[in-house]
Amino acid sequence: MIKLALTDMDDTLKAMCHPRVTDYALDAIDAMLSVGLHFGPVSGRVPNAMSWMFDGREECYATGAFVNGQMVYLDGELVHEEWLDAAELSRVARWVLENTVDASLVLYGNGDGVPSESGHYVTADPARIERDPQTFGPRDVWAKVPAHDQIKANVFCGGGREHLVWVRDALRSEFPAFDFVLPSNIAPIVDIMPRGWDKGSGVRVLAQALGIGLDEVVTFGDSENDLGMIEGFPNSVAVENASEEVRQAATWHIGASKDDAVADALLQIAEAAGTGGVPAFMQG
Repeated sequence: MIKLALTDMDDTLKAMCHPRVTDYALDAIDAMLSVGLHFGPVSGRVPNAMSWMFDGREECYATGAFVNGQMVYLDGELVHEEWLDAAELSRVARWVLENTVDASLVLYGNGDGVPSESGHYVTADPARIERDPQTFGPRDVWAKVPAHDQIKANVFCGGGREHLVWVRDALRSEFPAFDFVLPSNIAPIVDIMPRGWDKGSGVRVLAQALGIGLDEVVTFGDSENDLGMIEGFPNSVAVENASEEVRQAATWHIGASKDDAVADALLQIAEAAGTGGVPAFMQG
């Protein structure tokens, strides 16, 4: 029986074209919680970005793995954190400045490591931000990385998808202390994570905290930064709009994010819990 459902947010539970998850999805989450199951987002975003995505419904994100699994919560309690080394982030910022003309490190905190949604560009060349307003939205600019370790960082990069992949691969080669992944099939972003820590790590922390096996967990995803919770998990699920590598790695396949396919699956999980059976999407 599935006891814990964990899902990526953007273009998995929530379509990019929607300002938040749908009322139908909120009802599906309620159905799971009402029968004693756990639900949570597993997102590259920080926890305080969840309120608007769930229409202020705190119970929908009291459990979850945020910042690609670096911040793990169970029933509203922080149970695990993984930090990014400030000195190594300074090296990343310098490499981006010296090796690109259209990229910037972004830190999501107030300087002392407390995470925030808005973020700050970190570059000694703020003109590159002004040259590409389509890639770089309004944020403050810091000249250097603060001394305190950070919980969330990524690189925004203009120049198209091929260039983004080049930047990701170059960063992987240059900075072995970190992992670098693409969090979206369309967004011009490279996420930075501690080496060896990813969304799958956060899923394992939650399963252990709940005292359940991985066969009692279902995970939903669509893009490269979801592979950690798709590969090797017995009940991993790819939405129809997932990248090819996620589709190939997933055990199960459902419809598209825009059609609320994950919400359909959550309802099936809630219904199956009442009989001790298997959700319909896992019967194919």
